[in-house]
Amino acid sequence: MRSYYQNVNMNALWFLIALNFVIFIITLIRPAGVYELLGLSGAGLSSQPWTIVTNMFVHGGFTHILFNMISLFFLGRFVLQLVGEGRFLVLYLLGGIAGNILFLLLASPYVISVGASGAIYALCGTLVMLAPKLRVFIIPIPVPIPLWVAVIIFLLLSFVFSGIAWQAHLGGLLLGLGAGFYFKKRRVFFR
Repeated sequence: MRSYYQNVNMNALWFLIALNFVIFIITLIRPAGVYELLGLSGAGLSSQPWTIVTNMFVHGGFTHILFNMISLFFLGRFVLQLVGEGRFLVLYLLGGIAGNILFLLLASPYVISVGASGAIYALCGTLVMLAPKLRVFIIPIPVPIPLWVAVIIFLLLSFVFSGIAWQAHLGGLLLGLGAGFYFKKRRVFFR
């Protein structure tokens, strides 16, 4: 069986994880004003346009960053090996921005959004398209399930619980599915 994975440098992945943790530590040391300065809201976008990107690196608590970075590590290393460092970084950033755009279109303009979930869902969508048979373990399910099933479960859960920017999840996922389709059609990931 031919393998499509390549040996790649993981620096891009480690850089994103480190950047998220550094910004998280800054929010712990100096929490006043960080969410307003770096978080995304429709009402503040015109005066703070950088927040369309910066909110992807700010998290609302330890559990939030922990689960996002675990997901980024496990999903990101697969996507990185399939598409390469440059495409991985572009996919991550565009996925986060796509999630943010859908958030801006569908959420209250006065709600502040933070987190890397839109970018991570873009990685999920891409991986679902490029490796449709990939199986993952999800706690507390004791057996591996297809990634696409896990993605649907977590997306549905984001609709159920309040305080989760499901719009960002959906926007990132849609961009990731489109990118995965593009990569597969163009055979970009076959080296």
